[in-house]
Amino acid sequence: MSKSVKKTWSTLTLVAWIWGACLQSSAAGFSHSTDPAPDAPFLQETSRQVPSTNALEAVGIEGSEVFVGSAHGLQELQGDALVAVPGMNQPIVRLASAGGTLWAMAQRGLFRHEHSQWVKVSEEPVADVCEHRGEVIAAVGRRLWRLHGTALEPLSNEDAPFVITRVLSHNESLYVHGTGRLTVFERGHFGGSDVWGGHADESWDWGTLPSSQTRDVLELGTRMIFATDKGLAVLRGMSLTSVRGEQGLPYEDAVCLARGFTNDVWIGTTRGAIRQTGGNFHYFAGKRWLPGDRVNAIAASGRSIYLATGGGLGIIGYEPFTLQKKAAYYERHLEEWGQKRLGFVHKLEWDETLKEFVREASDNDGGYTGDYLAAQAFRFAVTRDPAARREAVNSFRALRWLETMTGIPGFPARAVWAKGERGHKSMTGSGGLPAEWHDTADGQFEWKGDTSSDEICSHFHAVALFLELAAEGEEIAQAKEHLSRIAAHLIGHGWQLVDLDGKPTRWGRWDPEYFNTDEGRYDRGLQSLEMLSFIKTAEAATGEPRFAAAYRQLVEMGYPQNTFRQRQAFPPESTLHFEDQLAFWSYYNLLRYENDPGLRSLYRRGFERAYEMVRIEQQPWYNFVHAAVAGAGEEAGPSLAHLREWPLDLRTWTYSNSQRADLRPPAGYTAFTGGVKAFSPREREPMRWDAWTMQADGGSGGNDVVEPSGWLMAYWMGRYYGFIAAPAATDPALLMVAGPGLRGPGARPYEGPPRPEIK
Repeated sequence: MSKSVKKTWSTLTLVAWIWGACLQSSAAGFSHSTDPAPDAPFLQETSRQVPSTNALEAVGIEGSEVFVGSAHGLQELQGDALVAVPGMNQPIVRLASAGGTLWAMAQRGLFRHEHSQWVKVSEEPVADVCEHRGEVIAAVGRRLWRLHGTALEPLSNEDAPFVITRVLSHNESLYVHGTGRLTVFERGHFGGSDVWGGHADESWDWGTLPSSQTRDVLELGTRMIFATDKGLAVLRGMSLTSVRGEQGLPYEDAVCLARGFTNDVWIGTTRGAIRQTGGNFHYFAGKRWLPGDRVNAIAASGRSIYLATGGGLGIIGYEPFTLQKKAAYYERHLEEWGQKRLGFVHKLEWDETLKEFVREASDNDGGYTGDYLAAQAFRFAVTRDPAARREAVNSFRALRWLETMTGIPGFPARAVWAKGERGHKSMTGSGGLPAEWHDTADGQFEWKGDTSSDEICSHFHAVALFLELAAEGEEIAQAKEHLSRIAAHLIGHGWQLVDLDGKPTRWGRWDPEYFNTDEGRYDRGLQSLEMLSFIKTAEAATGEPRFAAAYRQLVEMGYPQNTFRQRQAFPPESTLHFEDQLAFWSYYNLLRYENDPGLRSLYRRGFERAYEMVRIEQQPWYNFVHAAVAGAGEEAGPSLAHLREWPLDLRTWTYSNSQRADLRPPAGYTAFTGGVKAFSPREREPMRWDAWTMQADGGSGGNDVVEPSGWLMAYWMGRYYGFIAAPAATDPALLMVAGPGLRGPGARPYEGPPRPEIK
């Protein structure tokens, strides 16, 4: 990377297990490997969308039939299409279930769904229906009606004090709602009496609505919930309280409400949907989840939520998963979406000319493949699965090839391109400069030069793990030689990475002279940490005295002291967040291999300072590195939540969070380097660990597909260190991904020349 771009159970049984398991796991810590957080089953979100040229205003479900309503009439969901229902072409304003059947409220009448037919019950413009004391009650204007046989008859001749928009049965009473109003209907009359015996319409004694613009109301157990343009109101008994951004509501402009499937509440807003479950709010917005921003109606069936939006029907499903199953899913994704090539892993990019996804030969193919190598080394150490070792060996050989192809001992290329292959060849380099591509000796490939510190950090981190956990036979000597050659290059060139032109690369300087420049003074904390880690790793791997001597030289030159304030935080808007991954790669090796108490003390101080600055990001890999090195950790809940909340769809859909009402740092955290709070992966995008979880807005409209190497590295590292337990579940449906293949387009298979064998 250049520094410039820089699941067979009943539903109730399953839900009960998942709910209990989640409560258990949220309280579990990973301070000790003997007390791992359980890999309990959880419900993984999936997304499906059915676009519509007409804004959908209503959605309702009866059995397996799903209907939507719009100004153009009623439609039924059939497969992936919305099909018009014959004879139901007048505007539909609401769909609701009552009395064991589904009702359609049209502009000029009320219809009941029976025996797969829609039967007209009344010509009245009904606003809402509900079931109360065994009867179906309907609201028309200011009056209430009841279903008698196959027709409506007046329930009372008394008018309500306002136009009724909703009618609901709550706590054995019948309530009616109008904009900003709520009252009860009892013994043939609307309203009640206040403490003085006067007439009262309001149904609460304490509290006020957050806004008089109430748009929907939902009965949920002993609570009644109102949707307003300024958040929610919750009525319990006769006490009314508000739920707004301060209470964690992501977006306040609420439109509609619906009951979910685990006593959860769904809130449709003008900018997406919100699921409230327990004390948490899950925000679903943008093209990843919905075909339109405004959510006008919601209905639930089984473990699926149907959302009527201005752009069509959004369907959010929930499937039982464990983290181990998710790891298996991502491994299949890499294969079936064509994200592997020549031993490397790749992001995909949309090619507008070809109208397909292609692989990108990037600035940092070696670096990102290093994450996959680390993941497979950890995976093999945990499972002893031969497939994991095969993948690790393949990735290691790819990284080793990067170093040998350049013809410069110890100088690895950033990336490799097969001449004439189908894909995107990155044509930019460091600092906005043009990319440096050179022919390999056999003329079949090109390699990308001007290699930076990013690649070197990844090589040392990943290859050291491969050597420790997965290398066998001749691979042991090869891994040691690989680390030795790079370290020797850096020492022999005065702590610089020197390219074909005999000059150091743009971001390949760790020398004292560089530290005396303005740029070097800013970079020297991180650069000193990196070089200390490189040389100490080479010493630990090879045992060669020359590396011990070089490390002593670095110590004598004051490199350790530079590392204390390794993480720069000012000005916050200029902070380069990708550098945190470079630091944590380096700290992980340095603090594992360094035994000198004095140096460890200094390094730990800098590491704890750096970790506190990123702890708010709630990023699992950072947390696991810290827990592994420090021997303690307190971020188990956020780490597991992050891994669980990664979407299955790895496309980087455009997202926006800057409009939210809950933008404030969580209690116990400080935002040192810009931003306000970390966003869940479901609310932004899947990410490499060099990205920033606090970035509020971003994405690429779904035109990129991220490789899940970082997720796999974090998960298998957590398993290796005992921070995450192996799943207790034995049902194969909770452990592996079944089916013929993963849905979605991917890149075509690589068709170029094979990777050469290296002796």
